[in-house]
Amino acid sequence: MIKAGAEQSRTFEDTDRQVDIVALGIVTAAILLFVATGAAIGPAVVRSLAGQGPGPDRFLVNAFVLNIAIIIFGWSRYRELCAEIRQRKAAEQHARHLAETDPLTGFLNRRSYHRAVEDMVRQAAMRDRTVVLAMIDLDNFKQVNDRNGHDTGDRLLQECARRISGCLPHGALISRIGGDEFSVALEFDRDRVERVDRIAASLVEAIGQSAAQNSAGADVTASIGLARSDIAFSGVARSDGATERSDAGALLEMADIAMYHAKRQGRNSFYWFETPMADEMRSRNDLERGIRQGIAMGEFVPFYERQVDLQTGELTGFEMLARWNSPRFGVVAPDIFIPVAEEIGAIAELSEGLIARALQDALEWDARLTLSVNISPVQMRDPWFAQKLLKLLLEAAFPPHRLEIEITESCLHQNIAQVRSLIDSLKNQGIKVCLDDFGTGFSSLAMLRSLPFDRIKIDRSFVSNLAGNKDSAAIVHAIALLGQGLDLPVTAEGIENAEVLSHLRQYGPIKGQGYLYGRPRPAEQLAEWLPGVVIVADPETVNDLAILRRRIEARRHEEQALAAQASQDPQFRLAREGI
Repeated sequence: MIKAGAEQSRTFEDTDRQVDIVALGIVTAAILLFVATGAAIGPAVVRSLAGQGPGPDRFLVNAFVLNIAIIIFGWSRYRELCAEIRQRKAAEQHARHLAETDPLTGFLNRRSYHRAVEDMVRQAAMRDRTVVLAMIDLDNFKQVNDRNGHDTGDRLLQECARRISGCLPHGALISRIGGDEFSVALEFDRDRVERVDRIAASLVEAIGQSAAQNSAGADVTASIGLARSDIAFSGVARSDGATERSDAGALLEMADIAMYHAKRQGRNSFYWFETPMADEMRSRNDLERGIRQGIAMGEFVPFYERQVDLQTGELTGFEMLARWNSPRFGVVAPDIFIPVAEEIGAIAELSEGLIARALQDALEWDARLTLSVNISPVQMRDPWFAQKLLKLLLEAAFPPHRLEIEITESCLHQNIAQVRSLIDSLKNQGIKVCLDDFGTGFSSLAMLRSLPFDRIKIDRSFVSNLAGNKDSAAIVHAIALLGQGLDLPVTAEGIENAEVLSHLRQYGPIKGQGYLYGRPRPAEQLAEWLPGVVIVADPETVNDLAILRRRIEARRHEEQALAAQASQDPQFRLAREGI
């Protein structure tokens, strides 16, 4: 399409030149005719004024005056045509600039960048040089954008674009590929590519510096993937199975693979493309497709781990743990598929499906047993999560007081106001909220006191090392005392042997879970763990469900009232939508 636009532009320029020549030719002819008629009538006019002969021929005089008019009007029109041509050329250049560049940063867009890289690769090959292409992706940009708004996100992108430009040598090609992803192409001597390492390191450092936006710190880092044009392109396989690529296409894909490798290695770094990364990417793509298909096919199933009162040995409930029973990959642990599901935006659908199944399973347990469920930090950013959970409870007719939602400590530093609002919403519905993995993050005591948690959970990394590590023992003891001081029940996870259990019993009333009490099982294998009497419902359950129904009905009426007000008042609608 760019090529067609360029050909059309050249056609316009040729037409403009023809118009220039015709207009200038008319004016030139009029001037020549003016000179000729002037020369013819000039002597007669002089003789007539001197009284030495008759005046000039009237026809020639009329022709002379007409030539003057043609020259005046012709020259005026010629100037107008030239001005119109200049304006049209400027408009065409502006349109071409808009078609080839990113309006936010002024960098090349993906389409024009691809063509420019092709040209750079061909010219570099003729000079026996190499082209290095870098893919730059901003880490955590989505969170900053969602938390602070799109205007702040745009300003942050512009600031990162300025920093990227400042780190690059003259002649580098820069493009904003899309969203928060940039790309850079540089030409180098084949034996001096180590300079690229220094440039990449400076890019990581520059982008990682804090940027003040709207009087608030907006911190992002960069993951960078590097690829060079003198690597055999035919060995790079695409996700669709094809292997033959153009130079620019192969470079972009190799650098993209290296960039994702940098993300998986912890982000805020750069990596050069290596052939095994392509195999890793294909496996990753297979995993992503498998997750999406597995959600639709119901392959994700809840497993349950027992939670026990350590002093009495009484079963108090179960924690639901996700497992993927894949026909292709077998039973997959959550630490493998959950991060991928979060990245591809499938975690909410996956989690809600598992919670719905777990609620149905838990209805068959003794009504005294609780169900604990972990939620993803991604779900914490969903303002409608509490309402979605309320709907699942009502559909399953499950009493809220038996459900405990576990929130990881790292969530507390994403958006404390949003976390507090979510916790309040859950507790207002009667759901208990637990702070999971306590001790592994950076939550302060003040934050712990300000948020209305019902329980804290000691991370397994401290519990499993309790018997042989004095530091772990001291941390567990301190957390147990903290729970007693704040009147917060404590659960210890990762109990794997009797020695650890013996230590934990010294710290008072604590709940625990771990392989000492059995490995997690699916619902159909829980019979031997469950008490003999199964109570489907009790008066408290019936009362809780009635309260749930009233809350949902009140919420529905509130939404209807807001919708009616929005339809009648445009300003209210815009304010409600955040416009």
